[in-house]
Amino acid sequence: METKLERIAEISATTKHPEFTSLYHLVNEEMLLQCHKELDGNKAVGIDDITKREYSENLERNIENLVDRLKRKAYKPQPSLRVYIPKSNGKLRPLGIACYEDKIVQLALKKILEAIYEPKFLDCMHGFRPHKGCHTAVKELYQRLNGQRICRIVDADIKGFFDHMKHEWIIRFLNYYIKDKNILWLVKKYLKAGVLDQGQLIKSIEGTAQGNIISPVLANIYMHNVLTLWFQYIIARECRGQCFLIVYADDFIAGFEYPQEAERFYQKLKERMEKFGLELEESKSRLLESGRYLATAKAKRGESTRFPTFDFLGFTFYCGRSRKGKPWMMPKTSGKKFRQKIREMKEWLYANRDQKLEKLMYMVNVKLSGHYRYYGISFNSRMIANFRQQVRELLFKALNRRSQRKSYTRDGFIEMMKYYPLVNPKIYMSLFD
Repeated sequence: METKLERIAEISATTKHPEFTSLYHLVNEEMLLQCHKELDGNKAVGIDDITKREYSENLERNIENLVDRLKRKAYKPQPSLRVYIPKSNGKLRPLGIACYEDKIVQLALKKILEAIYEPKFLDCMHGFRPHKGCHTAVKELYQRLNGQRICRIVDADIKGFFDHMKHEWIIRFLNYYIKDKNILWLVKKYLKAGVLDQGQLIKSIEGTAQGNIISPVLANIYMHNVLTLWFQYIIARECRGQCFLIVYADDFIAGFEYPQEAERFYQKLKERMEKFGLELEESKSRLLESGRYLATAKAKRGESTRFPTFDFLGFTFYCGRSRKGKPWMMPKTSGKKFRQKIREMKEWLYANRDQKLEKLMYMVNVKLSGHYRYYGISFNSRMIANFRQQVRELLFKALNRRSQRKSYTRDGFIEMMKYYPLVNPKIYMSLFD
């Protein structure tokens, strides 16, 4: 099966406009069994409450039945279960949890779509892609800001991107390469499956449930057609100066050398989004001065280089000074994310303060290590060290709430920390490679 997907990817990579007419047969018993094997059995269950373990009890028969329904077009995905998770701004983010059998088919469909589209996606796209991620996006942004003649940044935010992708546009985009009507039928089935929100069935007339396996690749295909191709073949060719675009899912940053070109892009961007049923969040979208090139020019004229900062993927980019004292664009943990992570750690510590000390300290260090692995990038040493210190103070207070009597004096706490030390901050990702 992997060989067939690799062949599809090869054709997609070497053909300007490939047309795939026969794909549905790939969703067979072999692929579905492989998808079942790859799925995480510890994930939340959908509306039918069936787990991976329960589905495995009669796996051969279940897969045979699923293949038969797919062949007869009798397969009908169940609605996703709507759950809400808190966002950093205090609001709630809606997620959709599909039933286990639907997850199997979605993963198979995802593999096929990725084989076709991964070779077509531009390098500026970093979200939900092999060998790319948040760190590669942040690194490219750092290099662009410091290596190109950038003077203006367009920091834009799309309002409810996953919820407002138009179904008709998704199908039109897929139909550009995929001529197998059965695959398009299967995608439509998922788009129209709906969600169950607090016992109420809500039909899907637009969007795709964030949290479903297939949603990230559909989001990438949408952004590929709506934004990245448009930027590369229309916007960039109209610009006299240097420019760039960096995209992670629905988050993106664009940079320009000339202010008027940045302003023109910003205006056209609004029109472009509206054409495809999307809308910019005006309160979070803006045009601002930024870039080492502009900062250096201002420094030579004796002007201030304190530009407005902007956030991208949990990092704040600001104009600092290099070791040689020159203006330099640098990232650090955004204040909003820092406060959110401290709040989450405090809630977790107070909820788990009665655990045995050895287990508690082990879990605290696991959480600290996870924080370092994401935020431990060049120029951010002070912020991750500050995070460790804040966690240390929270730990002291939480341990002293285990009973009405204080568990530790300050000296006793320091002594305990010698036996159970907190893991030290570490830079995991260099921006200089």
